[in-house]
Amino acid sequence: MEKRFIYADNAATTAVSEEVLTAMLPYFREGYGNASSIYKLGRDAQKAVETAREKVAKALGAEPREIYFTSCGSESDNWAIKGTAELMAKKGKKHIITSVFEHHAVLHTCEYLEKHGFEVTYIPVSDKGLLDPEDIRKAIREDTALVTIMYANNEIGTIQPIDEIAAICHEKGVLFHTDAVQAVGHIDIDVHKQGIDMLSLSGHKIHAQKGIGALYVRKGIALPNFVHGGGQERGKRAGTENVPAIVGLGVAIEAATRDIAGKNAVITPRRNRLIDGILKLPYTRLNGDRDKRLPGNLNISIEGIEGESLLLLLDMNGICASSGSACTSGSLDPSHVLLSIGLEHAVAHGSLRLSIEENVTDEDVDYILEVIPKVVDRLRSMSPVWEKMMKGQKYA
Repeated sequence: MEKRFIYADNAATTAVSEEVLTAMLPYFREGYGNASSIYKLGRDAQKAVETAREKVAKALGAEPREIYFTSCGSESDNWAIKGTAELMAKKGKKHIITSVFEHHAVLHTCEYLEKHGFEVTYIPVSDKGLLDPEDIRKAIREDTALVTIMYANNEIGTIQPIDEIAAICHEKGVLFHTDAVQAVGHIDIDVHKQGIDMLSLSGHKIHAQKGIGALYVRKGIALPNFVHGGGQERGKRAGTENVPAIVGLGVAIEAATRDIAGKNAVITPRRNRLIDGILKLPYTRLNGDRDKRLPGNLNISIEGIEGESLLLLLDMNGICASSGSACTSGSLDPSHVLLSIGLEHAVAHGSLRLSIEENVTDEDVDYILEVIPKVVDRLRSMSPVWEKMMKGQKYA
């Protein structure tokens, strides 16, 4: 069997594109000016920052003044949620609504606020990983300050009914934030038309570098300053601008949103082939809705194996993927996302996430489908859990 290298973990991070790198390089070298300086070198840097801001705004259907550059999606989530909490607490509104399977940047921020006098309602999801907008409507109260729901889940790829949720929030006079880190570049987004008040994104998910993100804040929402100091980002987030990274983000989001439909038309059939091929294995299940999911995402539970062992053997065969268990992060807990859709701990531990882009070819799909059954058979042959399953015994 020919060993090749296939990167199928784009939901974790993406490679910096040549287009982005080329755009960034001059700002490490001759264009190294401080964007707050008034001489030409500084003015050129400031112009580059504002050009990138315009590109991000255009990609989201926003105005440039509604875009704030941050260090990452997690920072953007923190700013949107903590900032809104501080803003609305002055009006006596200390209730926040989110879902049970948000990214930890949202969940841990909400947990922090709970320790500081806020009440948080966690909306459940279906076994397909989808929220019912009516559950949000029922949860909204007079003292609700914010609803924060992710656009697309980072693990199982399910796409939430953001337009409906935003409409309910507007009807009830509640601010709405969405973590769109996984959605940007894969779904057409227009924040004004969709009624989104705040949106978080991250550059390294769309072929920009790590350490750059953005927060869209609808005009008229006066979030408190996130970092105090200088006057950067209209005084809201102090600190000398990371000009190369900002420039890279502008180029990356422009490229990512250039032909979303065309990209998806290539990626989706390959994703479906992977789903259908892996599901031929016994005791497997697709996690998340089959259709309402990101075009390149598939998450499949494979019973009788441990996810970490699966990843290591796939890596030995040149395939980069992710698991439904957090053991690689020092925790033995299975994914909270998979538990939220009703999976048992043992099943969640044996889940596989592949997230592909158009550079994963049909031949690569063939190779993945050739490797996975052999790896699974090998792991199951060594697994006491699988042995118990085959004997009809209960496993923990």
